[in-house]
Amino acid sequence: MRDWHLAGSYYEACNCEAICPCRRHGDRPGGRSTYGVCDFVLSWCVESGQADGIDLADRRVVMVGSYDDDEPGSPWSVALYIDDETSPDQKQALTDIFLGRTGGTTFTNFARAIGNVTAVRSATISLDHTLDEQSIDVGPHVSVRTRLPLAHTDPVSCAIPGHDYPGQEVITDIMRVDVDEFSWEVSGRCGFATDFAYSS
Repeated sequence: MRDWHLAGSYYEACNCEAICPCRRHGDRPGGRSTYGVCDFVLSWCVESGQADGIDLADRRVVMVGSYDDDEPGSPWSVALYIDDETSPDQKQALTDIFLGRTGGTTFTNFARAIGNVTAVRSATISLDHTLDEQSIDVGPHVSVRTRLPLAHTDPVSCAIPGHDYPGQEVITDIMRVDVDEFSWEVSGRCGFATDFAYSS
């Protein structure tokens, strides 16, 4: 794909303590995760977008993954979920974009860190990115809920949506993942919500 762009809302959760030390917080750059291993769930509500003429508006994407700070390069191991209402062409376009195969800002912001893709799956995905009420559900396998926003005066930003999109740090009520490759359940950890805009 030579020409693509996506924009919408973004919400993530991981097993770090809030404010996630991986994020830029005021003048402090991001660093190591709280516990040395980061388990995460990332979600995107694509509100508008296209790829070489393929309409990608109103689509939902979730990435589940993990990485170890002490592994050389800290490569991500991920599974990608695309909502099951996509057409084959839409699914392929979204897969290529979010796995960084088409370059652009997804590759620059995060996908270049991906070292292992365990699966790409269609799934029933429900995302609510309403401020302070965010949630992620992927079938019976992934569940994330925001408990409450975390007050912070300095701006907080994350490399995944881009540091030009500072957002809101939250405390999650639950982050549960139970799939073949990944399994964890934590409560009271960090989350982050903002907007995003990616392009080729």
